[in-house]
Amino acid sequence: MVRTASGALYTGISTDPERRLRQHRGELAGGARCFRADPAIELIWREPHPDRASASRREAAIKRMSRRQKLELADLR
Repeated sequence: MVRTASGALYTGISTDPERRLRQHRGELAGGARCFRADPAIELIWREPHPDRASASRREAAIKRMSRRQKLELADLR
């Protein structure tokens, strides 16, 4: 989970979270378009999974959470 400059939370999956954050920050090519208007600041949560299918299911579950639940997950209440 990534926090943006405005405080928004972005959830996604990656095999290399640090590289993906660098992409989102514009340091490397390939970041998500939404970060052009609201830059990615920091990685606030990550969770290892054994395969892409389980990571995708967990991503979907996190995206259904409220902002408060996401902050609690990342222990940032």
